[in-house]
Amino acid sequence: MVAIDARLVGGTNTGDSTYWTGLLYGLSRIELNARLLLFSNAERPPGIPWHPNFEWICLPSRSSRWWSLVQFPLAARKYGANCVHVQYSLSPLAKNGITTVHDVSFLIGPEWFQPRDRALLSALVPSSCRRAAKVITVSQTSRGEIEKLIPASKGKVEVTYNACPPWIQPAPGFSVRAKLGIEGPFMLTVGTRWPRKNMALALDACELLPPDIPHKLVVTGKPGWGEERLGSRGIAVGYVSSEELSELYSAADLYLAPSRHEGFGVPVLEAMRCGCPVLASSGGALPEVVGDAGIIERSWEPAAWSQTIQKALGDSSKLNELRQRGRAREAEFSWEDTARKTLDVYRGVMG
Repeated sequence: MVAIDARLVGGTNTGDSTYWTGLLYGLSRIELNARLLLFSNAERPPGIPWHPNFEWICLPSRSSRWWSLVQFPLAARKYGANCVHVQYSLSPLAKNGITTVHDVSFLIGPEWFQPRDRALLSALVPSSCRRAAKVITVSQTSRGEIEKLIPASKGKVEVTYNACPPWIQPAPGFSVRAKLGIEGPFMLTVGTRWPRKNMALALDACELLPPDIPHKLVVTGKPGWGEERLGSRGIAVGYVSSEELSELYSAADLYLAPSRHEGFGVPVLEAMRCGCPVLASSGGALPEVVGDAGIIERSWEPAAWSQTIQKALGDSSKLNELRQRGRAREAEFSWEDTARKTLDVYRGVMG
């Protein structure tokens, strides 16, 4: 019996919600000889992956911190859970605790975070890793960084890769173009606009493109914080639905992933599934995930990115090759495999 902090399941909290919803999707599709107690401070969201061995337990609370530190672990004990699975912050009251840490970018680039968030993560994550029976992360790159920067985690970190969300599928892009007012060819970048996502690099690179390349850069995601310069080629469309995002990936000529650091980088797999060629930075685990199925630009200069974009858009045979490689690469990752490896972690903790 496993107690899971399921508060982000089915939400719109970008990669964190994708991880938990994807994990449940994988667990719902494999042979499951465990009972999963899904604890939340709200009622079960409609339409999330489900299995007869899942039980949703609502624990209302006025304080998120009190819920995490006290209510949830004590309720897990009351229900007889053999282990507890959370993300980042693990209560000292948790029995056989497992924490998923996607990355430690707050230690690698503190300037990418607002002071309050940086201080909170720096206080909670290392202590959670020390007390955890196991630490789950989502790439070999992240495992190496966690073990280096949080020495107490050595020997406890297990890798379970992310995968492409099942709700992202190839789709015609005609309706989304009309709805969002996108005319002509375009490139795409996705993510909440935080400094770590480095969207300014992609926008600045596009500003340097010559006039004979007509492409705009469509920027999706929540506003975030930090300076943003859309320039003459940027089109900010805000947060979009999964259906609209699928259409954007499918219609874009190139996906740009300029992030300074990623623990995994789910959007590159989303782009690959929809047949969109990928140009990514060397930040964190992006080269590990992209493999040879995309272009890795190791420079952080807009001029270098602009030249790489020009070369890619001018070579249709190369783009077609990247589309084929991308589809094959994306198929190597699955939530079912993630679920099986996560179950192995649960079993290992329970002895």
